[in-house]
Amino acid sequence: MPINKNHEFEELDGVKCGIAEKNASAERVSFLKKILEYNHFTVVVVPSPPPKAAPAAKLAEGEAAPVTEAPPATFTVGVTDYTFNPINAIFGRQLKTPDGGLVTQAYWYQQESSGKDEVPYYER
Repeated sequence: MPINKNHEFEELDGVKCGIAEKNASAERVSFLKKILEYNHFTVVVVPSPPPKAAPAAKLAEGEAAPVTEAPPATFTVGVTDYTFNPINAIFGRQLKTPDGGLVTQAYWYQQESSGKDEVPYYER
């Protein structure tokens, strides 16, 4: 059981992992995997379970069932170091970008294309 919401871990593919992100798109998985592997973490990616469906309502006789879209494919990204905490890693300045900068909060959330750390996050 995690100590708090920011320190999640669970078993992915039979390996106890620290969770970097849940419900990530394929593009996001590619981005995170590149950063985490560059920082010497072993990354484990598994498909996220589908969201729980609401109970189906009874249909009147002759009424067609509504068409539902399949939810988009999402993934859970974890690292084999189950003590990994993305919040601590970002604000503790422990992660580096492949171009040599630091991973900032904006870079992690893909709001900036490079890890600019000259201006602190709280002054932006």
